Amino acid sequence: MIEVVEAMENMRLSDYAGYAYLAATVRELKLETQMLLPRLGGRTVWMVNSTADGGGVAEMMPKLVGLMRDLGVKIQWVVIHPSESAFFSLTKRIHNLIHDFGAPGFTEQEQTLYERVSRDLADEMQGRLGADDILVVHDPQPLGMGAELKRRTGIRAIWRCHIGVDKRTPATASAWDFLKPHASVFDHAVFSVPEYIPHFLVGRAGIISPSIDPLSHKNRELHAHKLIGILSNAGLMTNHHPVLTSHWQHQAQRFQPDGRFLNANTGLKIGLLFRPTVTQISRWDGLKGWEPLMEGFLRLKARCAQGDIKDARHKRRIEIARLVFAGPDPSAIQDDPDGREVLHSLCDKYRRLNRDEQESIALLTLPMASRKENHLMVNAIQRCATVAVQNSLQEGFGLTATEAMWKRIPVLGSTACGLRQQIRDGIDGRLNHDPEDTDEIAENLNQMLFDSVGRDTWGRNAQRRVYDRFLIFKHVQEWLERLSETAQRPPSTTGLQR
Repeated sequence: MIEVVEAMENMRLSDYAGYAYLAATVRELKLETQMLLPRLGGRTVWMVNSTADGGGVAEMMPKLVGLMRDLGVKIQWVVIHPSESAFFSLTKRIHNLIHDFGAPGFTEQEQTLYERVSRDLADEMQGRLGADDILVVHDPQPLGMGAELKRRTGIRAIWRCHIGVDKRTPATASAWDFLKPHASVFDHAVFSVPEYIPHFLVGRAGIISPSIDPLSHKNRELHAHKLIGILSNAGLMTNHHPVLTSHWQHQAQRFQPDGRFLNANTGLKIGLLFRPTVTQISRWDGLKGWEPLMEGFLRLKARCAQGDIKDARHKRRIEIARLVFAGPDPSAIQDDPDGREVLHSLCDKYRRLNRDEQESIALLTLPMASRKENHLMVNAIQRCATVAVQNSLQEGFGLTATEAMWKRIPVLGSTACGLRQQIRDGIDGRLNHDPEDTDEIAENLNQMLFDSVGRDTWGRNAQRRVYDRFLIFKHVQEWLERLSETAQRPPSTTGLQR
């Protein structure tokens, strides 16, 4: 099934221009638009991806679509809903192989499944498209559908791939060999970083960095009363005084030592407003480095208990520090069937810890029933962090790091390609060179928690880097440039094939 999604964004560029620190970049975007928009010639742009909730693409799409409409672009957002559940299991395996994770190779049945579902989706989508429209499909899930539509109609088409890895292995080669017949028919491809471009698209692909919206519910400033109100409404803290608004119907849940998920502030208290907090927020993906981060944090705690930390103030900081893992309720993410399994594995590991270790770690699931409430929870949790972590083994880009950087929270990332595009080690934060090395993780956390002056400097530098390179306005401008170039080319039925 094909679903046209309403972006549900009310912010206009004039709203952003009312903020002094955003006015100049909004003005620049409007000037660029005056030159680029006429080249689109009134064509409709169709943005297609695989989910409206969860993950970076779904995060960016409402704002991207909303601001383009505000600028005068005719644009629609479409989400695919395959009729066969096995399709998303297959595309998740493709996703993992592109990140060099999993056993290479595909069966004839898997190829047939991908092509059959892609044809069915193309059948439904085809009648919506005009001859002069531009089709943009995001990532491997709708790629086959887009390729089928390109072959049938010759429509101008762009493939936007948000994932990748900066090396070629048997696993990555297997994934790209699977996708090549489909990706090769597009007029153009777009990647997040140059290292991700496969060899058969070299010279025919461009770069657009993902971005964040500085005034979204996930990223906007939260004054003290608002921050406390969100934590209270979400069940992340205990009310000691009356608050203005009532508790949300769907609240954050915390995994308990007895194996249940209950209200996040039940039993063991998190202490987000009071304790030094190390926080990782992401989808429940095995490539996010959850378990090594947990082990590294516990190793730092153990070093403190053994007397390895001599500074009294820092020792106290480590003793009361909390590690907070937070991610979406996995049942709400339709295109990520592995989420439950990854979370279940983390919960099993947590249950094997002793009582003191369990008290120092919080595993949180954040409900997705309300996108606004979910984003406000993420915002509040990040703003309570002393150090934000993205310990990914592989990372397409990592907008969770971008979001924390914008909030001036010092970030400990890994050298996964997408993260090192953002975080300059020792300038905007720190990088784990081996995200599975628990000793390195423990030592980097130790240094970052100790160095309050360094944390302030990294946070300021990080926010400036996001302002210069990773805000939504630059993203919109780069897309308008790409779309206007595509509109000026004659449509081709051969696309990237030579």
